[in-house]
Amino acid sequence: MAQVQLTFPDGNQKSYAAGITAGEVAADISKSLGKKAISATVNGAHYDLAWPIEGDAEIAIHTMQDEEQANELVRHDLAHIMARAVQEIWPDTKVTIGPVIKDGWYYDFDRAEPFTPEDLGLIEKKMKEIINSRDPVRTEVWDRARAIKHYEDNNEPYKVELIESIPGDEPLRMYWHGDWQDLCRGPHLQHTGQVPGDAFKLMSIAGAYWRGDSSRAMLQRIYGVAFTGKEKLRAHLNMLEEAAKRDHRKLGREMDLFHMQEEAPGQVFWHPNGWTIYTQLQDYMRRKQRAGGYQEINTPQVVDRKLWEASGHWDKYQHHMFIVEVDESRDGENDDATKAKNKDQTRINALKPMNCPCHVQVFNEGLKSYRDLPLRLAEFGSCARFEPSGALHGIMRVRGFTQDDAHIFCTEEQIEAECARFINFLADIYAELGFPTFEIKFATRPEKRVGSDESWDYVENALEQAIRATGRTYTLEPGDGAFYGPKLDFYLTDAIGRVWQCGTFQVDPNLPERLGASYVAADGAKHRPYMLHRATLGSFERFIGILIEEHAGKLPFWLAPRQVVVASITSEADDYVQEVVEELTRAGVRAEADLRNEKINYKVREHSVGKVPVILAVGAREVEERTVSVRRLGEKQTSVQPLTELTQSLAAEATPPDQR
Repeated sequence: MAQVQLTFPDGNQKSYAAGITAGEVAADISKSLGKKAISATVNGAHYDLAWPIEGDAEIAIHTMQDEEQANELVRHDLAHIMARAVQEIWPDTKVTIGPVIKDGWYYDFDRAEPFTPEDLGLIEKKMKEIINSRDPVRTEVWDRARAIKHYEDNNEPYKVELIESIPGDEPLRMYWHGDWQDLCRGPHLQHTGQVPGDAFKLMSIAGAYWRGDSSRAMLQRIYGVAFTGKEKLRAHLNMLEEAAKRDHRKLGREMDLFHMQEEAPGQVFWHPNGWTIYTQLQDYMRRKQRAGGYQEINTPQVVDRKLWEASGHWDKYQHHMFIVEVDESRDGENDDATKAKNKDQTRINALKPMNCPCHVQVFNEGLKSYRDLPLRLAEFGSCARFEPSGALHGIMRVRGFTQDDAHIFCTEEQIEAECARFINFLADIYAELGFPTFEIKFATRPEKRVGSDESWDYVENALEQAIRATGRTYTLEPGDGAFYGPKLDFYLTDAIGRVWQCGTFQVDPNLPERLGASYVAADGAKHRPYMLHRATLGSFERFIGILIEEHAGKLPFWLAPRQVVVASITSEADDYVQEVVEELTRAGVRAEADLRNEKINYKVREHSVGKVPVILAVGAREVEERTVSVRRLGEKQTSVQPLTELTQSLAAEATPPDQR
């Protein structure tokens, strides 16, 4: 009988008969492991315990203590258990697909009647019955004809279509959870009772087109979340509850920051309060970049397709572009702009989705010497990208945005120093904005790439040495670099544990080559510069959304759009209120008066909802003593302070961190 040699994580090896399953291997190692085992990793692939192993392999056995594999299995099994529950309650429902996603799963159903929120409770109850029944899970591999006939006989047209779309040489694996069956790649647990019955919850119902095609049937999608224990589920639900309180869209309304409307999907209408945050942040970044050796430029928003073709973006990125056709034969006064007079003079342009090709044009103007390098060009570049309507999310995911974008033109030898310089630059900014720690992910060469291996070796080593020079660590992401060069991505973790990718640093020799950029080197010959793409905050819109949610609307005083409201307790204090506002304004504090004929508690409550950091109450006593009654947002206690003393302290708080 043929033998296979299995290598275990500790380096030990053992021979078994070909076709042995991972479950049998686990039981051979020890009876306790055989009972605890849930799956295995075989040559890097996640294996069901029931799948045969036909060749030599590296193998690791997993238990519920292995969080990544356990979560995948629990969520995958729950997708099947939910589909089974739905069909047991409503037998006429047709099933489609049910993949695992972050924190849970979803499953799409074709049902004549819409699901209701109350139905989720019924489905959960049925799912727990299935889990408690401890029904065995088994799997078989079928040929296509048998699988298609099975689904045709059971009136499951979506499964038939799925099979017909699978390549002919790919095996079709069938899974049974009890008597309920589904087409699935697996892996799965060994019986339904292995799923923690108290660690999942059905969350919501949404519409979804079959296979994402708006011309196809609209299905009903049920989402669920699941973990390996009830404590983890409870923590996740608490996080979601906290996230709902911090939702930037909700706070944006309460603080009167911005709005969005159908006439401009995915684009932001900034209100005065929101624009104050925006300009304060932009002014801060402008000062930091100037101090960091960057020169600020500005480039056009509408650019002829010829440049996008030359840069390569037209072929690779056109589906994300907004196309603008201009009839150059129009006189610009009387002609109907919707009708072309002369097709031969119609120019096809695109709103720029990124700034890099335009920055190369600035670099290309005039002869550059090696003495000019590194040349750091920065732009608050307004870009437009077509994002699907379903992907838009407040100001976090938009179609019109502005980046704190910059490109560094340098020699190969300067890459390491420029990378280290940027990491320190970024770290300083993140710390001043309230994010003292961040994670670096280092994406290396993909399988399909341009350039020699020697060049990739040099650049990847330069980035690695730059990270080490700053005293930081990184997570390696092999193969995730761009086709033209490796990159570093910078991730922030917010107050409730969510991770956001903001900054980036990318090495690009390709675009300067395509667009003819060069400099005169010390040897008198022309050489291609490297182009380093870098952003610190990324999109201003998205970063402001992150700040709003990080601080639950209670922004740092220097960024708060409304820093102080001075509210009168009686009308006799109105003149003093105006005097207080004027003194604070002269000191650089954004202050406003509230002289309305309302009770002070009403005013305090209203401005607290608007997240005003400091509310000053002024009555007859304060007028007489030239003091103010101070209430800080989130604090129940008030204090009485002399106006001069308070003005000095608030002026210091209002100073941006880079100017203190």
